[in-house]
Amino acid sequence: MDPSGVISAIFAGIIIGLIARILVPSMQPIGCIVTVIIGIVGAFLGLAVANWLDYKDTWILVFLTQVLIATILVAITAALFRKSSTG
Repeated sequence: MDPSGVISAIFAGIIIGLIARILVPSMQPIGCIVTVIIGIVGAFLGLAVANWLDYKDTWILVFLTQVLIATILVAITAALFRKSSTG
C-alpha cells in the first residue's frame, strides 16, 4: 500500500470511528486513539465484507457496512472496558 493509501485509510478510520461512537448510546469509557483504531479496523472489515458480498462498487453500501461493523466493535469494546474498570 502506498503512503497516500495509508493516510486515506487512517482518515477514513477516524471518520468511521467517530460516526460509530456517536451511534452507540451511552458513555463509552474508551479514548480517541482506541476509537480511531476501531474505525480503521471497521473500515477494513467492512471493505472485506463488501468484497465478499460483491457490492464493492456501490460506495454508499460499502460505507454503511463499514459504519455498521465499526459501531458493533465500539459497543463490544466499550462493554469490555466498562467491565474491566468496574471490577
